[in-house]
Amino acid sequence: MGMRVRAMGALRDLIRSLQKEAHPKPANPQSLPSLRRAFSLYDQINLIDNVPSDQLRFQRYTDTGFTVNGVDYEGSLLCVGNMLMSWAPNKFSQITTDSLSIFRTVRPVPEILILGCGRYIEPVSPELQRFIRSTGMKLEAIDTKNAVSTYNILNEEGRIVAAALLPYGMSS
Repeated sequence: MGMRVRAMGALRDLIRSLQKEAHPKPANPQSLPSLRRAFSLYDQINLIDNVPSDQLRFQRYTDTGFTVNGVDYEGSLLCVGNMLMSWAPNKFSQITTDSLSIFRTVRPVPEILILGCGRYIEPVSPELQRFIRSTGMKLEAIDTKNAVSTYNILNEEGRIVAAALLPYGMSS
């Protein structure tokens, strides 16, 4: 009986140590977590490291920019599928139908436009909502932290998605 109790205690200790290894505390609280992880008792495999080179992957955000596929970008970004470009607005009030006019011509039309509003979610004007609907896209206006994660997930799924992102430190 005593041997069985010791074995159970050793098993419990092994499970705890494996759980600690599998869920380390992030060093940088603004780093984005990997979206595809598989855990086993022996190792941790991160499948997201094998993202195709032509697929965009946001790895980090800061108050002034983003890290995408290992490259740092300052300022606002516009992403359409796997195309990335600098975007003029540097505060939410500068987002207009003109600043999003590229969506009048982009084909195929993305399913959804993820609007990263900066640190806080901002209300989208009815005019801008009408414009986005007229292009055939749905609109999701959320804070930038969640916008980049949502973009990563949808893009990894192979969905046609667009994102208009203000850096996290920007707002109204």
